Amino acid sequence: MAHFAKRMKSMENSAYVVKKLFGAMNDPEIISFGGGAPAREALPVDIVREISNDIMRMDSRGIEALQYGPVMGTADLREVVVNELLAPKGVEAKAENIIITGGGMEAINLLCQLFIDPDDIILVESPSFVHSVEVFEMFQAKCIPVSMDENGMMTDDLEEKIIKYKPKMVYVIPTFQNPTGITLSQERRKKIAELGSKYDKIILEDDPYRDIRYSGSDLLPIKSFDKTGHTILANSFSKIFSAGSRLGYIYANDEITEKLFDAKTATNSHTAMLPQILCAEFFKRGYYPAHHKMICDLYRERRDVMLECIDKFFPEGTKRTTPDGGLFVWVELPENINTTELLKESVSNPDVKVAFVAGEGFYAEGGGKGRNCMRISYGGVTPEKIRIGAEKLGRLISSKVK
Repeated sequence: MAHFAKRMKSMENSAYVVKKLFGAMNDPEIISFGGGAPAREALPVDIVREISNDIMRMDSRGIEALQYGPVMGTADLREVVVNELLAPKGVEAKAENIIITGGGMEAINLLCQLFIDPDDIILVESPSFVHSVEVFEMFQAKCIPVSMDENGMMTDDLEEKIIKYKPKMVYVIPTFQNPTGITLSQERRKKIAELGSKYDKIILEDDPYRDIRYSGSDLLPIKSFDKTGHTILANSFSKIFSAGSRLGYIYANDEITEKLFDAKTATNSHTAMLPQILCAEFFKRGYYPAHHKMICDLYRERRDVMLECIDKFFPEGTKRTTPDGGLFVWVELPENINTTELLKESVSNPDVKVAFVAGEGFYAEGGGKGRNCMRISYGGVTPEKIRIGAEKLGRLISSKVK
């Protein structure tokens, strides 16, 4: 009998939710509003093939792409992050403070390696991204929820819980939050940065959706208000370039970056070179602006169709968010609906076959909170399938309303 580490027991509940999420994504018979995968049309297949053919030669970057590389990531991709992704958002950074990671989730894992000991407290939004909570629980941290409203994490509640629980870290997804689609207001972004400095707490700003805004006004990152180095910005190329490339990045101060270097060498030495080079060349050759416009137009259409269908097909009493970007809308159903039970029927009933993610698993506090809620992702589903799936799902939900 295998004797697993205690951390595996700590993460059982969140791991179960994540397993169910990925399972529904891969069933071709199901219309899946469950996963957060980008649209297949948003993947630059032809462009990447052209770049690949160009670089994979002895006299180009072929050797570099197939050889060991720098721990921090390729110099040109880090410059892309500084000049094309951070500077336009009001963040002045140096390339030596950027580390390229194996997707956004490795960024969170590395930062937990740096900061989290068993029984440490991490403050998270309520609800929060269950995959990140899974990582926190793997490090045997305890997640304490902070209340949210339509403007994101409530800073009064955050400050009270910083004082009460003395957390090691505050985790926040400020823009088009996963799972709700809510965006943290500019005033609260500034306040959260100030609270990190005031109480000497790490603010982990996880912002993988911010670059797919297609309505509303752009906002400055929390990091732009950080005067003391307490805010760490983590982001990903998954939604703007390629999810399969598994590329992300961290921007932190000198002291933290030095420790990240050590954690990275102990984890996997460096991020895979081939996807880094492909991504760097994608930006350097000027493909990103047109690609960015295309994906924003694509997701705007799908969001609009999804919101229209929820309003049309879901029962009276349904509430939903109106995201200005990202991939998710959060739906609150009438109180008597248990979305965990509903999901079982929705994916198994041959007349429905529609997946979503039940809301309860996104709440660190447990106790049945969110049991009548669901996260719906529209990014990877065509408008035609959105209409079909939403109508079927709405009909099933309506049959359950008392």
